[in-house]
This record gives sequence, C-alpha cells and structure tokens, in this order.
Amino acid sequence: MCAETTDQSATTDYKETLFLPDTDFPMRAGLPTREPEWLARWEKIGIYDRLREKTGRTPFTLHDGPPYANGHLHIGHALNKVLKDMVVRSQQMLGHDARYIPGWDCHGLPIEWKIEEAYRAKGMDKDAVDLVDFRQECRRFAEGWVDIQREEFKRLGITGAWDRPYLTMDYHAEAVIASEFMQFLMNGTLYQGSKPVMWSPVEKTALAEAEVEYHDKESFTVWVKFPVVDVSMPDANMSGEEETPDAREAIARAQAEVVDRLMGARVVIWTTTPWTIPSNKAVVWGADIAYGLYEILETPEQCWAEVGERFILADKLADATFARARLTEGQWRRVAGVTQPQLEAIRLAHPLAGAEGAAGEWDDPRDFRAADFVTDEEGTGFVHCAPSHGMEEYELYRDLGMLTHVITYNVMDDGRFRDDLPFFGGTAILRDAPNKKNKDNPWEGDANTAVINKLVDVGGLLARGKIKHSYPHSWRSKAPVIYRNTPQWFAEIDRKLEDGMGQYGDTIRQRALTSIDELVAWTPKTGRNRLHSMIAARPDWVLSRQRAWGVPLTCFVKRGAKPTDVDFLLRDTAVNDRVIAAFEEGGADVWYKPGFKETTLGGLHDPEAYGQVFDILDVWFDSGSTHAFVLRDREDGSDDGLADLYLEGTDQHRGWFHSSMLQACGTKGRAPYRGVLTHGFTLDEKGMKMSKSIGNTVAPQEVIDQYGADILRLWVAQSDYTADLRIGKEILKGVADSYRRLRNTLRFLLGNLKDWDEGERVAPAEMPELEQWVLHRLAELDTQVRDGYAAYDFQGVFQKLFQFCTVDLSALYFDIRKDTLYCDAPSSLRRRAARTVLDLLFHRLTTWLAPVLVFTMEDVWLSRFPGDASSVHLQDIPATPTDWRNPALAGKWFGIRAVRRVVTAALEVARRDKVIGASLEAAPIVHLADPNLRDALQTVDFADLCITSTVVLTTETAPDGAFTLPDVPGVAVVFAKAEGEKCGRCWKISADVGQYPAHPGTCPRCAEALG
Repeated sequence: MCAETTDQSATTDYKETLFLPDTDFPMRAGLPTREPEWLARWEKIGIYDRLREKTGRTPFTLHDGPPYANGHLHIGHALNKVLKDMVVRSQQMLGHDARYIPGWDCHGLPIEWKIEEAYRAKGMDKDAVDLVDFRQECRRFAEGWVDIQREEFKRLGITGAWDRPYLTMDYHAEAVIASEFMQFLMNGTLYQGSKPVMWSPVEKTALAEAEVEYHDKESFTVWVKFPVVDVSMPDANMSGEEETPDAREAIARAQAEVVDRLMGARVVIWTTTPWTIPSNKAVVWGADIAYGLYEILETPEQCWAEVGERFILADKLADATFARARLTEGQWRRVAGVTQPQLEAIRLAHPLAGAEGAAGEWDDPRDFRAADFVTDEEGTGFVHCAPSHGMEEYELYRDLGMLTHVITYNVMDDGRFRDDLPFFGGTAILRDAPNKKNKDNPWEGDANTAVINKLVDVGGLLARGKIKHSYPHSWRSKAPVIYRNTPQWFAEIDRKLEDGMGQYGDTIRQRALTSIDELVAWTPKTGRNRLHSMIAARPDWVLSRQRAWGVPLTCFVKRGAKPTDVDFLLRDTAVNDRVIAAFEEGGADVWYKPGFKETTLGGLHDPEAYGQVFDILDVWFDSGSTHAFVLRDREDGSDDGLADLYLEGTDQHRGWFHSSMLQACGTKGRAPYRGVLTHGFTLDEKGMKMSKSIGNTVAPQEVIDQYGADILRLWVAQSDYTADLRIGKEILKGVADSYRRLRNTLRFLLGNLKDWDEGERVAPAEMPELEQWVLHRLAELDTQVRDGYAAYDFQGVFQKLFQFCTVDLSALYFDIRKDTLYCDAPSSLRRRAARTVLDLLFHRLTTWLAPVLVFTMEDVWLSRFPGDASSVHLQDIPATPTDWRNPALAGKWFGIRAVRRVVTAALEVARRDKVIGASLEAAPIVHLADPNLRDALQTVDFADLCITSTVVLTTETAPDGAFTLPDVPGVAVVFAKAEGEKCGRCWKISADVGQYPAHPGTCPRCAEALG
C-alpha cells in the first residue's frame, strides 16, 4: 500500500514524487445530463454511415420487427431495442458489416382505434367521414408517433439508419405489400370462404390469433336438454340368415323395450356459451365413451328436473351433472346402459322446437352422430354443435359435406342477434362498452340471459352456473371476442403450389415446417418447438379485415360467380402491374378513389363485370412482407433478401415470426430469416405483470432521467432475456452499484495510463509472471467474449467481464500493482510492464463493453483519445494473440492465489482486532505442507502479492492456533509484525530504510526512483 491511501503525515515531503493516477474521467457518471451530448456527437460525425464505409466485410442484417406507431415507449420496447442494438454493435465489432434499418408498423387496428377514440370523444361518427380523409388522419397520426418514438429509441443509444427508416405506409411499401398479396392471388392459395373466425363485436372485424390475448373471464354455463323424438332401431334380422319366429319376436321385443326406454329421454349438453344455443344444428357424442340412461326418482325445490324424467349422460360425468342440478344420491338411478347402436338410432329435437312464437325456427331435427373431439373429461359427454361458432364443429361438417345444412347467420357484425330471430332478435352477446358495475363480467350483454330464461321457460334447462376461465380478448379494445361465421378471405396453406419454388416443400405449411427444422437457428432452442407446433396445427390464414386503415386486398371478383367458380377471381398480371404502379405513385389510398376500378380494368376487362374488394389485409401480412421492401429492395438491405436475425418477444411466435414465415413461404419458398432470437416479458420486482391500474409500471424515460440509459442497458445485459425479466427500484439500485464498480475499474485504467508512450511497451515474454497471467486471462476472455457475442449470450459475456474487472483486476491485479505504478521509477521494467498491460486492458475492455455501455465506453475512449472524429464505436474488437495463453502458468497462479487468499484473510483478522492498521505493517509466516507450492511462491515476490512488507515461507508444521481456511488445505498463516523502519515514500517497512543520505527515510527502491 502506498502513500495515496494511508496517513500521509510521514511522507509529506515525498508526496509530489509519487506517480499518482491522473484523469479527467469523473468518478460520478452524470449520465442523464451527459448522454445527450454523445448522441449529438454521433449524429454530427455520422457514426452509422461511417461504419458502412468499411469495405470487404461480411454483411450481418438484423431485420427490425416493426413496433406500432401509436404511443410512448414502454419498458418492453426498451428491452427489445436494446437487445437488438447489442446484437448489431457486437456483430459490427466482431468484423461484420452489421446493418440495422429501424421500422414501424403504421397500418391496422391499433392506429385506427386511436382515431376512432378521438372521434367518439368529439361525438363524431367514423362512418360519416370520407374514407380517404379518414385514412389520411390515420397516416398523420402514425407520422407524429414515428417522430416521437424515433427520438425515444435514439435516447436509449440505439444505432441505425434513423434518417431513413422503413414505414409500412410508405408508398413503395404499400405497393410491395399489394404485390406480395397478388402472388397469393396468382398462385391459387387465395380463396373466399365462410367459416368461424375470431371476431371482435366491439371493433367489428375479424382478428388473427396474434391480435388476441387471453384473460380470465366469468361466463355463464348451462346444462341443456335435447329431447329424443325418434328412435329408429335397425331391422331385427340384420344377419340375413333364417331365424325362428320366436327368435325374431324376442329381438323385436327387446328393441321395442329400448325404444320405449329412450323415447322422450333427454340428451344433456353442457356449454359455456349459452348464446350459441339458438344456432345449434347438432349434438355429437364419443364412440369410446360409456353412456347410461338415468331416471329421476324425486326432486328438491328449485330443481329443473321432473320426477320420471330420463336423461342420457356419460357414466363418468353423471354424478357431477346431477349435483349441478341440485340432485343428491338416491334421487336418481341408472336405468340401463346406452350402446353405440342405440345412440345411432336416436333422433333429437332442438329444446326450442315447437315453442310458441318460434315461427318454426328450430323445428328441423338436430343431427346426432359420433365425433372424435368429444371427451368425458368435463361436461356431460355430449357436445352441442353450432358450426357457425366453433372450428371443430365446422371442420366436422365440412368434411361430411354438410356445411350448407348447418351454417347459420344469426349473429351480426356488432355481436347482436339478427333482428328477426325469434325471442332473441337484437339482443347483444357483448356490450359495446364495459359496464363498470359488473366487475366480474363488464362486457356481458343481454343475449346469454335471454337464451337462458327462454330455456327455463320451455323446460329445456337442467342446470346453470358460472365459471371463470381463460378466454380470448382483443389486445386492443381488451373486450372479449367470439367465434363467428363470416365470409372472409383466406390463404390456403396446404394447397400444392406450382410456382417453381418447391425446394423445401410444395405447400406453404411444408415449406414453413422444413424451414423451421433445417434453415433457421433458434435462440433459445425452445423457440423452434413453439413455432413448429403452431404451424403444424394452424388452419388457413385469415387475410381479410373489415376495417379502413391498411393495404386493401387488391383483387377483383366476377359478378354473379360463386367463390368456388374457377373464374371467380380475376387473375391478370397486366391488371396487377397497373395496381402496383398506381400504388407506387399515390399509395394505397388510390384504391378507394372513385374510378380506380374503371381505370385499372379499362382496355383489359369490362369493369362492370367485376366487383372491387374493399376489405383490408391483416396487418400481420403487412409486417410479414417487410422482408420484401426492406431486405430485398433497399441497397442497405440484404444481398440475398434474407435476414441473419429476427429478434422479438416470445409472443411473436404467433405474431411476426409466424406471419413472416407464412408470407415468405408463399412468395419466396422459404423462411425470410436464418436466425430467430426471442426474449421474455418484463415484470415488476415481485414477478407480477406490469399494469398502469396497479401502478407497478416502469417507464424507460423515468429510468433514464434518474440513472441514464446505460443503466437500463446494463439491466438488459445482466438479465437472462430468454425468461421473463424483472425490473424495479431495488433491482435498478443493484444495477447502478454494479455500474459504479465497473466504472471505478475503468477510471483506474485511465488514471494510470496518463502520458502513456509507446516507448514504454514491454514484450509479453519480458513481463513478470503476474502480467503474463493477466495476458493469459485476456486471451481466455477474448475467446469467451467473441463466442458469447456470436451466440447472443450478453448475460454470459457481461458476467465474465464483470467478474474479471472486479475480482481479477480491481481486487487483485490493481491492488497489487498500485505500489509499482505509484512508486517505481518510470524506467523500471515492472512499471513499464504494468502500464503495457493496462494499455492492452484498455483497448479490450472498452471494445468488449461498448455494445452494452455505449455512452460510458465512449466517455472512457474519448478521455484517452479525444478528437472530433474519434469514437470507440468505430473500432473492432482487437485481435488477441493466442500465444498469450499459458495454461501451465495459470495452473501455477491458481495455487499462488489460493495461498494469497489465506494470507489476506489472516491479515483482515489482525486489522479487525486493531493489531495493525495497514497490511504493510505485517510480515506473516506462511506454513506450506506442499514443498512444490513453496518453491512456486519463491519464484515470485509473494510479499508484493500480499501487500506486506515481507513474508516468510516455510514447510515446517504450523503451530496450534495458526490461521487457516477450510477450502485451502495445507496452508496456515502465523501473524507477525514487520521489523525495521517505514519508508517515508512507499510506507513499506524494512531494515534498509535510511541508508541513502540524499533521500533520508526512504528504502532503496524509492531512493533509486528519486535519483
């Protein structure tokens, strides 16, 4: 320990002779106020474009998943963009040409909804506004938020082509999106169909799975009676063989008994959507389920079953069903089993059949058959089918060729029953605004209650209740959605394509699954499983939305033709070319201007023979197409039109990763990316989801204002992004503490590199072993850092660097070499070697850490290399010679460090007991059981390593009471005080102090340094 850190009263005359650290790099970072200065500097010198000027480098393209331009950034945005920035910066410093073109999603419901909210607040009707004017308002809204978000992203230290981002509402982008859509039109995958889709009655549009989030919802649940109105048993003689009259009579009698038992019985279904009962067309059962016929013996009050009434139920579920009907054991009995042939003989009626005032709406018999999706895990063992509102039921009857018999159109686009539907006309499944008084189910309309009450009125209800379950909600309005059969446009993902792009499969699904398995690297690898299972099981892609702001489905349909007719869709490349040219010039708005159809079709087809489609494309098709107008079309895109990496949150397995995969497989024949990285969601410190209503959100700007953006970036680097990430005040305090410790390490480097001259440099082979050991560690870390950055393992990289800086450097190397740096003569080999190592450390630590701490490393770099064009972000990670690695030396120093740890722990006890004030007052005796270890210690200045004045090494047996550490066997330390005088300059104690008259009170080393 030297004079800088101890009582200087004895060395006043020599303080000015010490080579103490000297740097303008402040101890306090002041990041919130200083970071904007670096941002302005980077913009002035054009950092991003200067990096692009580096030639001969392999491109690396991270394609930006576009956020919506509709509000201030939240902490999830910050996490996502910081991760992207760390990828881009690290790849650039690894020697690539790492390009990053930020982009925005500008179309779709999120932005349109904001405009509608503003209209509603003013009492205006959106439908009364000119469509093009409305779209222009959406465009202006998006433009405003693009500018705001751009500055917020830049404030996080994100590098990129901010002056030329991509926007899905740019005219060229809209033209390309339309062009990509028309490839689906031309390759035959586009079709119009009518099937159940997730529908938002509040927003009056179909939704994709990616636009839906799941929340708990309270729903009505009902057990409904479907009466058996006919039992058509097969002919008694099914074998065709001769039977005796007695045998035929016995069979007939048995069948008559079955008919007698079953006639008038009730098949009971269970559903959590009572509103679908008016659309019921069938009941299905499971072929492998055991069923029974049950009779009611007595009933309590308030029970909707009657004595003598008979019910058919799955045996496994009978107890639970009767319990819900308020029936207890002994009040019902099982009469007989019901076999599959008996079930096949049954014909059912709708519970509302024949009801007064029903006008025959439900009088047709209900279909009754087996289906493989029926289970006896819950409910009754029977499933009521409304194929207009359930995909499994729809697919069942589609495969049977019976859709025309079972599809209904009872529910309108606002979620209300058609006005002429008996009993329920005009009632709403969901409200158009939440009812705050109904906390459990604020969106509940009056349709469910109306249906339940009518079922009670006609004797069709057995039981009712409520259930809380996970239910799909629109992620924009937060309102529940329903399944509703509507005419929509779909992309058929299992259609065999004849487009010459069949290398990875003949269908979109095959190409996607092959891409997932063979062409894409997944980080973490679980992402592969998630997307693969989604693609393997998904239905056709619903492309259409019934909204206004977006790219329209640029196609024309033949008037009078059916969707199944070959000539229903107009497929003409000349027409397509006209549409694309018009969009390039005027954007997608031209589609909605009067006369566009006539101009586009004129001279090619009779405009009057075709109708123009005005639905807009699913916004996920927009963002899924970005690879085409960013990676393919831009000069700074990608040479092969593919991205090296897509990086988003785990929700994008059903969002952008998913839609980009499907879209590109339809137009490129493969995935548009070679790698996919996913990160988790942000939670508060307790692991709870962030919510403004709870008040546990953390806004990026708040963190920046208090700590600076580098602290936010460091939080990202310290976290395991593959899982959900927690953030809060206490966590940020911990991150800030880590930052301060790291900053002190860098400040030490700068302070001790003052006036560095290349003439001081010492070759590694000439360095003391301690310096050679540091070089070995640098060589190890160089590989670990490069491998870590290549694998996007930012947490692993930072942990290794932080451990190195705080343990290997600050607590060991710097602590030991302070004395050399402060007190040795400038010409001494040991000091020159230490300064050489500090220079090597500087160049590596600043570049290794620059992708994470972008502002701080710039500050460190400029503190040493000021200049108008200087920047750490123009550097690559320097090459580190492999011959710095020295495993044998590392093994030796592993033992040395272990012994040192025992010594320093023993000295800490002496300091705690106030036996000494500083370690230089000590001369410990170290007892070593291993002579080889003693010999190793004798090859180094172990007293210097322990920061003691002297040290004694011995292989003699340690006396009782000697200090030991359990995890370092064979080493014991006996404390002893150093003997001699204290040097007035370095404060080491030795018998040689005072032998130099020119510099009285100094040791030989200090006297020589003073000259």
